[in-house]
Amino acid sequence: MSKPLILVSNDDGITSKGIRVLVSVMKKIGDVVVVAPDSPQSGMGHAITIGETLRLYEEDIFEDVLAFKSSGTPADCVKLAKHYVLKNRTPDLIVSGINHGSNTSISVLYSGTMSAAIEGALEGLPSIGFSLCDYSSKADFSHVEEWVEKIARQVLEKGISKGVALNVNFPPKQNEAIKGVKVCRQADAKWQEEFAERYDPTGRKYFWMAGNFVNFDKGEDNDEWAIANNYISIVPCQYDLTAHHAIKQMNKDWDWESLQS
Repeated sequence: MSKPLILVSNDDGITSKGIRVLVSVMKKIGDVVVVAPDSPQSGMGHAITIGETLRLYEEDIFEDVLAFKSSGTPADCVKLAKHYVLKNRTPDLIVSGINHGSNTSISVLYSGTMSAAIEGALEGLPSIGFSLCDYSSKADFSHVEEWVEKIARQVLEKGISKGVALNVNFPPKQNEAIKGVKVCRQADAKWQEEFAERYDPTGRKYFWMAGNFVNFDKGEDNDEWAIANNYISIVPCQYDLTAHHAIKQMNKDWDWESLQS
């Protein structure tokens, strides 16, 4: 039986520690091809490159793995992989990460890591974004490797709903082992931004964004609660952003006659 074909991408760049760990784990499962940004693309969301050139270079960076670096965004990388690198081959699984930092709650909207996974879901392919909720430059990824493998194998064996990408976040390494996995919802939380007004050496004004993460969610069925309690969170995400409940409310309450005149 042939091995599954696994496409690996990320947003931290092709030389990041997280993607090296992810490639190492995926090699245990299948045949791996890497297409990843040539530099960090954090916070790019689902941006794509329009009106500019896209570069793609083969890289001998992972042992026995076909790998390319691209000047584009994570979403660009998946598109390039599908249309150029893989040509007539269809991946059995797309994985993105392992991101160096959290992608829980509202961060999924800004995440380049998840944009690569959601791009895969747009193509109807099983896709997973992996993130480690640890921003330290010395972050330890060793405790998540077995879980990455288990989750990837589950998706390959059991499948996930078409059009869905899994947003998987791992708690940072602690003295106790990870307690388990929670399939949960995205927490009601957000960033409250502040913009510091500063001046460069030439006297020109610039702004530096900062702020605090605020969790409004008191439930115990969301990703923020799971991570805070040393569980892995898995949130199934979809690209259909339609607020279906709002359609019912608008059809019921809006004055449609005035809108038709």
